[in-house]
Amino acid sequence: MIAVTGLVKKHGPDTILKGISLRVQKGEVHAVIGPSGGGKSTFLRCINGLEQFQGGTVQVGEHVLTPATDPRRDARLLEAVRRKTGFVFQPFNLFPHLTVIENVIEAPVHVLRMSREQAIERARTLLDRVGLAAKQDAYPRSLSGGQQQRVAIARALVMEPESILFDEPTSALDPIMAGEILSLMADLAKDGQTMIVVTHSMSFARNVAGQVHVFADGLDVECGPPSRVFEEPQHPTTQAFLTKTAKD
Repeated sequence: MIAVTGLVKKHGPDTILKGISLRVQKGEVHAVIGPSGGGKSTFLRCINGLEQFQGGTVQVGEHVLTPATDPRRDARLLEAVRRKTGFVFQPFNLFPHLTVIENVIEAPVHVLRMSREQAIERARTLLDRVGLAAKQDAYPRSLSGGQQQRVAIARALVMEPESILFDEPTSALDPIMAGEILSLMADLAKDGQTMIVVTHSMSFARNVAGQVHVFADGLDVECGPPSRVFEEPQHPTTQAFLTKTAKD
């Protein structure tokens, strides 16, 4: 479903990603953990075509991104990739002047050319699924952080993506709100939603993900099933990181 091969990303003289390779099959959940500055968020943005890269390839379904992919010339290709890969950002990125349901229907109406009536019907179903049916006419400013993130998840789901990329979706939330979002994501995983999740939640990575990747210094230094990565870490960076997170 998603195949990343030898991904290299540079910012000026700095190499942010140093040849990352990763494959995700339908229905799999991959968690990406590791120290700050390891390239985790940049990795997700390259998959979704939000960042250009300098080496390797990203394949999403039948669509392939390369270093030659140009945002202006290849706009249709990038649109096709983004239809297949929803993105839930760390900041909620809701439109403050639109109600909850207007935020959710914006993309299906304007990108998919869906009728407003059909989009509203789909949006109401998803808002009920994320526990916000009663808030459809509210504005983002009246919602808690956890509620806003649930709207963002509904907004990603309404496009019916084949996979969803989550970029530290709970880092701006307090522990209770974070727990609500992680529980919702676990339910999505049970339903077979394909996901790559950059997360600081070791419990999510341990209990929900099928594969865990440890990014450090632009490399995927260790990957495997959570039972092995957490119980028998091989790489010194993984060992140090898990020791630190256990203390925190």
